[in-house]
Amino acid sequence: MSEITTAIVWNDQLLNHHPEMDATHREFVDHLAQVQAALDGPQDELLARYDAMLEHTVEHFAQEDRWMKDLGFSADNCHSSQHGQVLAVMREVRRQHAEGQSDLIGRLLPELMTWFENHAQAADAGLAGSMEDVGYDVRSGVMTNPPRGGASAEDGEPVTEHGGCGSSSC
Repeated sequence: MSEITTAIVWNDQLLNHHPEMDATHREFVDHLAQVQAALDGPQDELLARYDAMLEHTVEHFAQEDRWMKDLGFSADNCHSSQHGQVLAVMREVRRQHAEGQSDLIGRLLPELMTWFENHAQAADAGLAGSMEDVGYDVRSGVMTNPPRGGASAEDGEPVTEHGGCGSSSC
């Protein structure tokens, strides 16, 4: 059943030098590896690990989406859109697996890892840089160096305009 010939492992190219983000990313890669390890085992174990990965991914993406909202990213930014698309695919694979297409999880994993490597090195690196630029504290949601001028987060308005994956036009 397994479609993957290379083990899924963490590598330092995925680091964004943001402790909370990097920890969550390591957990995500660990979940991918756990699902990979279960591909040729009992289906109930595979599904339990896949469901745990899906649950982690929902929380992981929600966390990053909260950070982007706090930073004033556009509500329909490309980064969040990617999150939504990936979750939709993961949920659809789970649904189809339940209907008997047992090879889909094994086919998804290498694609998901490839997507994640690119996403972490581009969109997430940009988010980490934006958080660093404004001194954003993920625990309190406070920026020690907010952008000058314009609306403030307290006004319920975006704090700054973002290009790239922080905007709706990337």
